[in-house]
Amino acid sequence: MRTIAREIPARRDSVEGNTRMRAGNQGNLSPAQVEQYDTEGYLVLPDLLTEQDMAPVRGALTEKVDRIAAELVAAGLIDDPLTDAPFPVRLARLFEGLAPEHFLEFGRSWRDRIAGYHTLMSNPKILDAVESLIGPEIFSNPVYNVRPKVPRIAAGAVPWHQDKSYWPDANSNPVITVWISFVDATLENGCLHVLPRTQKQKVLPFHQEEYSGTGFLTVDVEGLAAGKSRERALPVRAGTAILFNDRLVHSSTPNNADHVRWSVDLRYQPTDQDPMPEHGAGFLARSRRHPQRVADLQDWLAGRPEHADEATAPS
Repeated sequence: MRTIAREIPARRDSVEGNTRMRAGNQGNLSPAQVEQYDTEGYLVLPDLLTEQDMAPVRGALTEKVDRIAAELVAAGLIDDPLTDAPFPVRLARLFEGLAPEHFLEFGRSWRDRIAGYHTLMSNPKILDAVESLIGPEIFSNPVYNVRPKVPRIAAGAVPWHQDKSYWPDANSNPVITVWISFVDATLENGCLHVLPRTQKQKVLPFHQEEYSGTGFLTVDVEGLAAGKSRERALPVRAGTAILFNDRLVHSSTPNNADHVRWSVDLRYQPTDQDPMPEHGAGFLARSRRHPQRVADLQDWLAGRPEHADEATAPS
């Protein structure tokens, strides 16, 4: 078990820095909600998305599952792609009787460029909430994850960690994670758990866990002694968003239900922060200074971080 030692850049999200960054924002969070986020490190926004908002994302998830089913059939691992199975259970049923390794071949999380995901990342309700916290110049970080927590597969449980462990050298404070469940997230199917106020600490030592086959990063248990007593489980309805700081220690538990706990986690940061190109191509999601540069769907599909005029875009 190897501990990764890194020199962590100084935090930039001081009270003074936050005030300057948020000046002129037109977000939709109340002062009390902003204070909750700043103090506790997270904020729950119940029922932020409607069924209409979630429909394009569920369509994208279904498209991905169609691809997986076709590959499983082609490999001779299953006979029936289960196209008529309900959305919450179909992926779980496809892998019934298969080994966990078969699921891990498709990755522990997905970052396919399917139109429905861009619709989600560009949703004004999400951007309005984020704007309240980091101001109106918003970059969508390349690290977005579609997470299918399949029942009784070890890779579904995510150990205690800080998101910033995945980019400890990046000059990217604050990065805001927006976690959204597309089915009701419950104690049974593995909802999110958080340790409030741990975002006020420096980044803790971390290592790769070895039990699930995924190589998830996890913080050393010794560093959790003080915060563990404040652990909070966050069961939420589908369409609820949970926003949290990238230093907040959090985890999720195994899925013991009969259906998939579908969630997507998005990340946003101010435009003057490191865009982290080593993790992929993010995009300009909102700008009041340069609205003409905001990336549209075609830009995102092409991996362009800003809007390209068709007349001047490279061929």
